[in-house]
Amino acid sequence: MKISILGAGAWGTALAVQAAARHEALLWARDAAAVAEMAATRRNARYLPDAELPSNLAVSADLQAAIEHGREGLIVVATPMAALRSMLALLPDGASVLWLCKGFEAGTGLLGHEIAREVQPRLRAGILSGPSFAQEVAAGLPTALVAASEDEALTQAAVAAFHGDRLRVYTSADPVGVEVGGAVKNVMAIAVGASDGLKAGLNARAALITRGLAEMLRLGLALGARAETFMGLSGMGDLVLTATGDLSRNRRVGMLLADGKALPQILAELGHVAEGVYSAPTVLARARERGVEMPITEAVVAVLEGRLGAADAVDLLMGRQARPEAQLPPA
Repeated sequence: MKISILGAGAWGTALAVQAAARHEALLWARDAAAVAEMAATRRNARYLPDAELPSNLAVSADLQAAIEHGREGLIVVATPMAALRSMLALLPDGASVLWLCKGFEAGTGLLGHEIAREVQPRLRAGILSGPSFAQEVAAGLPTALVAASEDEALTQAAVAAFHGDRLRVYTSADPVGVEVGGAVKNVMAIAVGASDGLKAGLNARAALITRGLAEMLRLGLALGARAETFMGLSGMGDLVLTATGDLSRNRRVGMLLADGKALPQILAELGHVAEGVYSAPTVLARARERGVEMPITEAVVAVLEGRLGAADAVDLLMGRQARPEAQLPPA
């Protein structure tokens, strides 16, 4: 299969490394100088310095050539959510495309599948998601992902492209649930990171993860997702990994907020996109549109906007009125 990965950040690079093991893979980056360096050193020094790029992995700064390479095979958009709309608009009718970005689009509040429907309704489109740190995928450590689309042939193409001994790819017909899980878990990771940074304890961590899952589920159901999706890789799985794993940028944002650092300073130190920072206000806006209660998300937004300190946010959440624990609806 010919596979084009558009975007040479850490995750795009890691997936390109895996794809090149069995397919004709091409990795595109916007920066021609970075591409030349990758071609010469077989390393992505900025985003994934410890991973060696296979000799048969092509790298290019020519976007049209990269799109043409994957036109009859599979195109993977590995840019941040902010660039998804512009990338999809460039793809030819009927192309098979998966995106890796997780979140709601700022301004419109749309999920990836909603953007695709608006921009390129004739694309065969879906998302590849799940609990996955790029460094571990590139190193060949065991990982499980989920490919979600209403187009079953596309999810099977994702399996053919990436499923192997160390990378399992499951399929889902619920792109709404998979995308809501991917967006909300980043917001919850900021909350858990702040709690851990404050040394609030493991009990608090477990409570935040569990109630964060409940918020994710409520919003997902309001948007038309299936309840069982949130018990899977893109829901519970990705939430646990991102909230507790030390490689998580969103968790790191929360920990630095707990240290009292200002958000601009934190983002400058990270040097990479932490999608939860940009998704949180949009998640909250979509929830309010649907009348969905999301108190943890509200607290995260207040901290990110500087209206509330991290310690005050924890106190606020703990001081909420007692209520019955909502039961999950039947699958």
